[in-house]
Amino acid sequence: MASTSALRHSAHVTRTAGQLTRRWLGTTPAQLSPTAPSSSEPLTHYRITQRRSAISLGERIKGTLASLGLHRRMQTVYHPHNPETAGKILKVKELVEVANVPASEVRDKTEQRRERRSPRGYTVVKRRVETAEA
Repeated sequence: MASTSALRHSAHVTRTAGQLTRRWLGTTPAQLSPTAPSSSEPLTHYRITQRRSAISLGERIKGTLASLGLHRRMQTVYHPHNPETAGKILKVKELVEVANVPASEVRDKTEQRRERRSPRGYTVVKRRVETAEA
């Protein structure tokens, strides 16, 4: 009877190890992801997106998010690589998603808004009234 429970226990451990291996393989970063830049530009900035709210968290966490420039969920900011920014990211790592990006992918607030805007749905082919030019 003891051998049967030992077999069950070893099967459980094996299954758990397999699950851990699958999970580990599933969470390793992809080397050739479609969002990765194809050129060899140096990764100089963090793209930080707030994914979780800080409503019920302490003032220090809220202050850290504010110092990063994050005030609402799904907001994205860019910061250059430096130890101060890395420390702030580690402080709120459960709330944010971070990616390393080259300087060419850094967008300011208006550029991000322009990229999200939908197309007008029409194009002006010809105007009925020509504007008078002075």
